[in-house]
Amino acid sequence: MPIEHIQLAPGGPFISQLVAGVMTWGEWGTDLSTHQMAEMIATCIDEGLTTFDHADIYGHYSTEKAFGDALAELGAATRDRIQLVSKCGIRLTTHRKPENKIKGYDTSKAYIIGQAETSLRNLRTDYLDVFLIHRPSPLLNPVEVADAFETLRKDGKVRHFGVSNFTPSQFDLLRQYVPLVTNQVECNPLRPELLFDGTFDQLLAAGIRPMIWSPLGGSKYFAGEGTAVLRLRTAVQNIAENYGTSETVILIAWLLRHPAGPVPVLGTTKPERLREAKQALSLQLDRQDWFAILEAARGEEVD
Repeated sequence: MPIEHIQLAPGGPFISQLVAGVMTWGEWGTDLSTHQMAEMIATCIDEGLTTFDHADIYGHYSTEKAFGDALAELGAATRDRIQLVSKCGIRLTTHRKPENKIKGYDTSKAYIIGQAETSLRNLRTDYLDVFLIHRPSPLLNPVEVADAFETLRKDGKVRHFGVSNFTPSQFDLLRQYVPLVTNQVECNPLRPELLFDGTFDQLLAAGIRPMIWSPLGGSKYFAGEGTAVLRLRTAVQNIAENYGTSETVILIAWLLRHPAGPVPVLGTTKPERLREAKQALSLQLDRQDWFAILEAARGEEVD
């Protein structure tokens, strides 16, 4: 099934139904060379994943530059075919940032603008399609954040804004000051809390699609131990066998079944895994199978 482009929010950007997450493309994962990364970008585009999810901190502040170098190798015309998402707000302790004495958050106007401009330089682009606050800081001033966003928008450096890992109340607070087009959050059968805490309800009511990081549950699902994980994997494997497909497809289809229209961010660098994930777009998971997965993950039936 071909990947379509969907609108994240009313007045928001159009992105691919599945997003390529680049967190493990660099030092934090497979450490692709410039040429390998260029090949991976081209493969994603060929498979229909034209949206790429970044953050300034990935690879200890190195992956955006590596991606930008790879993008340059592909030629300037490639930028017009893709959408770039990035995030800022976490100050990571790392050898590349000796000034960061302790891990913390920074959502000051100067920091947001400075990190956006750094991302633009590293990615070798004139604008970001979407720019997110990576984590909700206890010191976040919504007026200051909105001022930073408006400055970036007026200067043509960022077209749309959103957040990541915000609670419904934190999202609602910032949204009173500036339009937001997504909340990028973690959700999978092992982390189903957002289905019940109002996060998805809020976004559904506003017509805003959540972007989902770790949609498969990562190593916790595939390599984890314990009763809950084993119980869930057994249930998913049985359902996958009934549909004649893989666990990956079932897990993504489980997310896509939600009416809020989640957009999975896939963190793989294996082309075959991308092609496998695309199969979920054409699989309508039966309602009873959906609840069977939820029950297996939680260890109890719904009330």
